[in-house]
Amino acid sequence: MITKPSRAEIRQKKHRRMRNRISGTAECPRLCVFRSNKHMYAQIVDDVAGKTIVSASTLQAAVKEGLQYTDNVEAAAKLGTVIGERAVQAGIKEVVFDRGGFVYHGKIQALADAAREAGLTF
Repeated sequence: MITKPSRAEIRQKKHRRMRNRISGTAECPRLCVFRSNKHMYAQIVDDVAGKTIVSASTLQAAVKEGLQYTDNVEAAAKLGTVIGERAVQAGIKEVVFDRGGFVYHGKIQALADAAREAGLTF
């Protein structure tokens, strides 16, 4: 009998492969993204110190206000803007983008473009 791995297992395997190559430092932390069926989460992490520097999600009121849905491209763009602004306020200009094993398309791309427009470079 053939057993097909779940999409979540495939995504996690892709993410593990990616994390072997990228890591965040204090000078250039990692912007990691996770999306579920209803919400999106983004955080900027210093992997050397093991600390989250800045985080944002569509669960927070600052991101959720003015949005009808929290799981579409518009919400992802708003989240990217908020995480970019918070990062610039924290003194972070350059990050390494960790797409979390997701395809760089749609919501992930919208978040990345909005973060770039907010002042982050990657």
